[in-house]
Amino acid sequence: MGKSYERITGRLRTFIEEQRVFFTATAPLSASGTVNLSPKGLTGSFAVLDERTVAYLDFAGSHSETIAHLRENGRITLMWCAFTGPPTVVRVHGRGEPVFRDDPRFPELLARFPAIDHTRHGLRAIIVVTAEEIRDSCGFAVPFMTYEGDRPLHGSRFERETDETLDEYFHKKEYSARSMDGLPGLPLPLPPLPAAAATPGGDDAERPAR
Repeated sequence: MGKSYERITGRLRTFIEEQRVFFTATAPLSASGTVNLSPKGLTGSFAVLDERTVAYLDFAGSHSETIAHLRENGRITLMWCAFTGPPTVVRVHGRGEPVFRDDPRFPELLARFPAIDHTRHGLRAIIVVTAEEIRDSCGFAVPFMTYEGDRPLHGSRFERETDETLDEYFHKKEYSARSMDGLPGLPLPLPPLPAAAATPGGDDAERPAR
């Protein structure tokens, strides 16, 4: 039987932080708009900021659907499910905001992710989510699966990019500045990383799990 929670604490927080992958779901206000569902991984790219707030690093990609939907309406759902141990699914329904590189809050937020070298992944924004509804449920139909390790491909692809070449990459992608439904997405030109944020956090392959 599922339960609702007021805060992300104790067993609930431990479960969320131990998962190697989670999923984000957003949608535009238009009834004919494109619903977006994305998997998120990379050890160290997720953080619980407080009992009602979580955040994750938004890295380079060819689309900006989540950013566009959050800029339009702020609605987002995050989901974690257990692939090992007791069958559990946790959802956080809330309001999300993309915090971009030129936002004064960016360096302080980025400091909450010390276990990943963010300079290797083409960091675009930090997504901050304030929980409005926190629920768990059974995961009886979720299969057992074994974690073998983070894929190195994303880091090896984007670690060679500078701020300038990363901006060029996003300009070339059809759905970076605009979503698939034409909503404003990633603001371009891409602001450079703040000096305080340009120092690597360390080798994520050698850091403990989030």
